[in-house]
Amino acid sequence: MARLGVRRHRSLILQYPGWSFAVGLALCVPIGAQPAPAQDYPKRSVRMLVGSPPGAATDVVARLIAPKYAEALKQQFIVDNRPGANGTIATDLAAKAAPDGHTVHLATIGSLVIMPALTKVPYDPMRNLAPVSQVVSLQNVFIVHPGLPAATLNELIALAKKQPGALHYATSGNGSPGHLAGELFKSMARVDILHVPYRGGGPLPTDFAADQTRLFVVLTATAVPPVKAGKARALAVTGSKRVAALPAVPTVAETGLGGYEASTWYGLVVPAGTPQRIIDRLHKETAAILSMPDIQKALQERGIEVAPSLPEQFFAYIKGETAKWTKVIEVTKLEAKSP
Repeated sequence: MARLGVRRHRSLILQYPGWSFAVGLALCVPIGAQPAPAQDYPKRSVRMLVGSPPGAATDVVARLIAPKYAEALKQQFIVDNRPGANGTIATDLAAKAAPDGHTVHLATIGSLVIMPALTKVPYDPMRNLAPVSQVVSLQNVFIVHPGLPAATLNELIALAKKQPGALHYATSGNGSPGHLAGELFKSMARVDILHVPYRGGGPLPTDFAADQTRLFVVLTATAVPPVKAGKARALAVTGSKRVAALPAVPTVAETGLGGYEASTWYGLVVPAGTPQRIIDRLHKETAAILSMPDIQKALQERGIEVAPSLPEQFFAYIKGETAKWTKVIEVTKLEAKSP
């Protein structure tokens, strides 16, 4: 079982399966046993792995915050896009990277929760990775092309019931948060709509503009620009509350499907075994970056909310999300398939 490299003597150890968190008690650390200062980190440029193509929501967030890390830590933070398999390619690279803080990963619910519940992945997110902080939370949005005769979600449901199997909805990929949001909607609304998976969210706006697909379940960061430009109609957001960027758009639950909720999130993780002092430094800088007004404004304009957390809080949240979505996958009989 992989554990964080922390000294045990006279420290309070909070242990979780595979992830350990050391909460050092200053009065209990013997003289001469002080940890090495975090000021020697980083020693070179840091790679920030992202499991989506350029232009996708995860990439947008990464490119907003990476320069802030670079400014604070006096080294380049280079965004490294490794799209594919709902983020698992990037997450696998992160899990197998050297645990020295020079590889960090802006991971998603897709690669940490959904794909491990759907299929066998080449890493154990609870053993091979260590959490730093949740970073943001965001929702998916049901958007339609203006040419589709549905001005509300209820009209979409009625249209789908009149034409079973005729409508298609596109998402960023099989097993993506948008896919689960769509399948949960289909199950609760009792409609037959076919899923069209893409390889990441980047290409979605192009096909939408070309009127190749008329219904999408996409993240707010992807949905807000075309909706505000009048090129798309937003029917509902998938979370438990409305988003500031689209205040007039109701939640799915508000439209009549009570109990429906499907939010998504991103968080910073590092390889298991990364020294606690480095995790602490990254957590400190993450919290500082997410408190910056310019970062908050840029994210909110895209319908994204900052959601910093302590490492142990992030662990507990992931554990809860795993239990929730495992049940949804069982109920909907969702399977991982290649696009």
